[in-house]
Amino acid sequence: MKTLITLFLMLTSFAYAELPDSITAPKIDVRAVRLSESVTIDGNLTESIWQNNFGVSTFTQREPVEGGQPSQKTIVRVAYDDAALYVGARMYDTPDSITARLGRKDVFVSADRFNVYIDSYHDKRTGYYFSLNAAGTFYDGVLLNDDWDDDSWDGVWQGKVNKDNEGWTAELRIPYSQLRFQNAASHVWGINFSRDISRRNERDFVVFTPKNGSGFVSRFVDLVGIENITPPQQLEILPYITTKAEFLQHSAGDPFITGSKYTPRIGADIKYGLGSNLTLNATINPDFGQVEVDPAVVNLSDVESFFNEKRPFFIEGSSIFSFGNGGTNNNWSFNFPNANFLYSRRIGRSPQGSIPSADFAEIPSGTDILGATKVSGKLGDSWNVGTIQAVTGREYAELQTNNQRSRTEVEPLTYYGVARAQKEFNQGTQALGFMSTLAARSFSDDRLRDEINSSGLTFGVDGWTALDSEKTWVLAGYVAMSRVAGSQTRMMNLQQNSQHYFQRPDASHVRLDSAATSMVGYNGRFRLNKQKGNFYMNAAFGFIDPKFNVNDIGFLSRSDILNGHVVASYRWTEPKDFYRYIELGGSTFRSYDFGGNIVWNGYFHFGYIQFPNFWSVDWNFAYNPETFNNRRTRGGPLTINPPGYQIGIFTRTNQNSDVVFYPGWNTYQTDWERQWSAWVTIEWQPATNISLSVSPEFGHTFENSQYVGTYDDQLATETFGKRYVFAELSQNTVSAGIRLNWTFTPTLSLQMYIQPLISAGDYVNFKELARPKTYAFNRYGDGASTFDDVNFVADPDGGGPAPEIPLYNPNFNFKSIRGNAVLRWEYFSGSTVYFVWTQSRSDVENIGELQFQNSMSRLFDAKPDNIFLVKLSYWWSL
Repeated sequence: MKTLITLFLMLTSFAYAELPDSITAPKIDVRAVRLSESVTIDGNLTESIWQNNFGVSTFTQREPVEGGQPSQKTIVRVAYDDAALYVGARMYDTPDSITARLGRKDVFVSADRFNVYIDSYHDKRTGYYFSLNAAGTFYDGVLLNDDWDDDSWDGVWQGKVNKDNEGWTAELRIPYSQLRFQNAASHVWGINFSRDISRRNERDFVVFTPKNGSGFVSRFVDLVGIENITPPQQLEILPYITTKAEFLQHSAGDPFITGSKYTPRIGADIKYGLGSNLTLNATINPDFGQVEVDPAVVNLSDVESFFNEKRPFFIEGSSIFSFGNGGTNNNWSFNFPNANFLYSRRIGRSPQGSIPSADFAEIPSGTDILGATKVSGKLGDSWNVGTIQAVTGREYAELQTNNQRSRTEVEPLTYYGVARAQKEFNQGTQALGFMSTLAARSFSDDRLRDEINSSGLTFGVDGWTALDSEKTWVLAGYVAMSRVAGSQTRMMNLQQNSQHYFQRPDASHVRLDSAATSMVGYNGRFRLNKQKGNFYMNAAFGFIDPKFNVNDIGFLSRSDILNGHVVASYRWTEPKDFYRYIELGGSTFRSYDFGGNIVWNGYFHFGYIQFPNFWSVDWNFAYNPETFNNRRTRGGPLTINPPGYQIGIFTRTNQNSDVVFYPGWNTYQTDWERQWSAWVTIEWQPATNISLSVSPEFGHTFENSQYVGTYDDQLATETFGKRYVFAELSQNTVSAGIRLNWTFTPTLSLQMYIQPLISAGDYVNFKELARPKTYAFNRYGDGASTFDDVNFVADPDGGGPAPEIPLYNPNFNFKSIRGNAVLRWEYFSGSTVYFVWTQSRSDVENIGELQFQNSMSRLFDAKPDNIFLVKLSYWWSL
C-alpha cells in the first residue's frame, strides 16, 4: 500500500501543473422557429421553414483532425409546433461518394450519419440522441453522466432521408411525448449536432469533447425560441399476443414433455406520464421471447456466470439505476469485484428450489412475472429518481413416481423493489444520492426456507464532488450495507457458499455462526479522477466486508476484500506522420482480505496507437508477484499464487472498410500454469443492406491445480482434517459467434445468430494439498500413496489407516450449438411483429480429447430442441 500512496503523490503533483483543455463551446445559440405550415416527414426539405435564415453551419472536425474545418458543409434548422420538435439537415456532398448502408435499428454500420443531441432538462448532464444514417437506419438512446450514452431506450419518432444532386438530407419529427422537460412559458434546452462522413473517417460537431477533455452534454449550445408549449400527458399502451410452439427432446414415457407444446399468451406494456417529468412503465404478463439466446459457457470456477440483461422492459432506462459509478469518466477496477446492486435477471429467474427424487419431472424454465412497474424521471430541477416494483409467482415442479402425480414448490411468491434517487448541485458539480433494494419471499413449502433467503435488503449512498471549477479533478464514491435473513440452515449454507467461505480453517477474521438467522455486511469504494488534459489518472480504494451480500436482486462474485490502485496515462492527440493518436499508461494495484493476507498484487502497462490509415493496435502487459489464494481450496486453507505475467495484443483495421478484421491474442503464464487464447472477428458487408460477422476463437489452458473436491479425513492433520484434492487439467476450447444482419427496409429486418462451441478437458495426476500457505501437493501414486486410474480411487497412504477416496472421472467433452433467427417488422410506428426461431443442440462425452471432426459429427447428429414464436404488438398513444 505504501507503493500506491507514493505513486499517487508523485502523479498528483505532476498533474496539477497541467492546464485544462482549451477547446470550448462556440458562443452561438440555435434558434427554433414556430411552424406556420404543416411539415411532411419525407426527407425532402421543400417546406418554407427549411429555407429560413436561422440555419446552423458552424461545424468543426473532431475526427480525424481535431479542430479542423469540415470537408463538407452542413446546415441544420430547427422548428417546432405544439406537439413536436422538427429538425431538417442538409449534408452537402458528391452524390456518388455518400456511404449509405442499411442496418437494423441501433446496430452500428459504417455509413454517413446525422445525429441530434437534446438536453431537454437543461441539466447539462443528461439528454437524448436521435440519428439517421444516409440509408434511413434509425438510432436513438439516452445521454448520461455527461460523457456516456445508452442505446437501450427506444423512442417513437419519425425520420426520413433523401439523396439528391447536392448530397443528402435528413428530416426528423420528435414528439414532446418522447422528451422530458419542465413546464414553463419559454424554454432553453441544450442541443448539439454531429455528422459522420464514413469514407473519410470524419466526424464533425457543432461542439465536441476534445480528445484530452471530459464532458459532452455540459458543452452543448443553447436551443432558444421555444415558447408556449406544454409537456403532454403521455399515455402509451402496447398490448401484445404471442403463440409459442416448443418441440423438445424427451425421454420415453415422460408424461410432461411429450415432444410438442403450444402456449398462447397475452399481455401489455403501459407507459404513462406522471406530470411533465416522471414516466410510469408497467408490464402485465410480460413475454420476452424475441430476445437473443445466451451464449453457452463451460464454467469450472466457483463464480456464477454473468449474463447481460436483454429483456426490453428492464434494459430501457436502466441507466438511472446505475449506482456508485457516476461523476467520473474512468472507473478502473483492477481485480475489485464491483457489486452490481441491481441485476434484473434475478427477476423472473429459473426456480431455485430443489425437487425430490422422481421418475419424471417438469420444472418451469423461468418464474412468471405477474406484474412489474417502473417509474423514472426528475423531481424538481435536479432530483433524478427511479423505482421498480415487481412480483413473481409461486412456481411448482410437476412430478411423477410409480405413475403417481404430485407437485412441489420450487420458487416462492416473491416481491422485488428498487428505489433510486440522486440530487445534483451546481450544474452537476456535486451530487448525492441513495439506492435501496428489497427482495421478500412468501413460502408455502417450509422445505424451501432452508434453501432460499427469506429476504434481502440493501441500502447505499453515493455521490461525487468536483475539486476545481473546471471539473478536472473529481472525487466520487459510495458506501452501502446489506442484510439477508433466513432460517439457521439457510444462513449456515450462505456463510459457506462461494461468495463467503467462512469455513476456512486458517481464517481468524471470519467464523461460522450456526445460530444466525441474518447476516449484515458493508461495502464501499472511493475514486479520485483527473479527467481532463493529456495526462489523466485514476486512483481508487474499495472494500467488501466478508458478510456483504446483494445476490437476492444484485450480483456479487465474492466478498472479503480490500483493494486499491493508482493508474496514470498520457495521450498524444495531435496527429503526426506515423500516428493519429497514442496513449500509454501504467498502474500498480493490490488486494488484501480482511485477515491482512495479500490476495492479489501487480503492475500493469497498457498502450494504444491509431495509425494514419485508421488501423489501430492495443496491447497490455502485467506482472503479478507471489500472493496468497483464499479461494483455490473452495473454503479450505490458504494456498500460494505463484508469480506470473500476462500479455495481450489486439488489432483493428479501418472500421469503415467493407471488410474489417479484429484479431487478438492473450496469454497468462506462471511456472506451473499457462493459458492462452487467440481469436479474430471478421465483419463483412457484401451489400449495402447485409452484414456478416464471424468470430472464431481457440483457447488452451493448462491448470496445475484444478479443484476436484474436499474429503473428510481426521488423519490429514496438516490440512485441518480434510483432504483437498486437485488435478492437472488440460482444456482446449473452440468456439465461434456467427451473426447475419439482413435489413430489407428501415422497419423490416432479419437477424440470425449461431454459436457453436466445443470444449474438452483432460484431468491427470490427481493430488492433494500438502500444507497450507504453500503451492505444494502430494501426488497420488508417488511414495506410499496409490491411484486406481480405472475406478478413480485414491489411497493417500496405500495400505495405511487413511481411508480411500472415491473420486470420479471428471474428463469432459462438451459440444453445443445454439442460435436463433428473428424477423422483425415494424409495420406501424411503435407496432411490431416478431417471428422467432430458436434451436439448440448439445452432446456430452466422458473423454478429455478435443477430437474436432468427431465432435462436430456428433453435434450435428444430436437431436435439436426447436422453439417457434410469433409475437404481435400494437402501439397506441392517447
